[in-house]
Amino acid sequence: MARRHRMTIEKLSGYQVINLGPMDIWDGADLALLRETLTQLVEIDGVTCVAVDMSHVKYVPSGYFGMLFDWAERGVSICLDGPCERVRQMIWFRKFLAPMGDERFRLETESLEPVTMAVGEEMSWQEDGEDGWLIGTSAESGHVLGL
Repeated sequence: MARRHRMTIEKLSGYQVINLGPMDIWDGADLALLRETLTQLVEIDGVTCVAVDMSHVKYVPSGYFGMLFDWAERGVSICLDGPCERVRQMIWFRKFLAPMGDERFRLETESLEPVTMAVGEEMSWQEDGEDGWLIGTSAESGHVLGL
């Protein structure tokens, strides 16, 4: 059975807000839909301020932040609205998204600060088993880092 997207776009606080509906895991099809929607809004409609509602999302495809970063480098103001704590703890998120309030974060094209561990914080390493990548988990914070 095909999944039906119930995407909405509404203007909120000066931004066109894209909402893909109550999906907690986005896949490649969702990423393609977002890319097409951004292309329509920016290149055809001339929109310069776009937000993506992340309030239901717990997992995003690996290319998601890179796609948004490309638009930001072109001069589009990109914000993420209502991301859950799991998304907020992603390294990419912590490095490039600046809070604009409690629930809106603006994508910056320059790193806000390097992601570092606290002095004395230990990492435990394990091979993830699928592709040989090492996954490090901070014993103190529980954050996961991949190498």
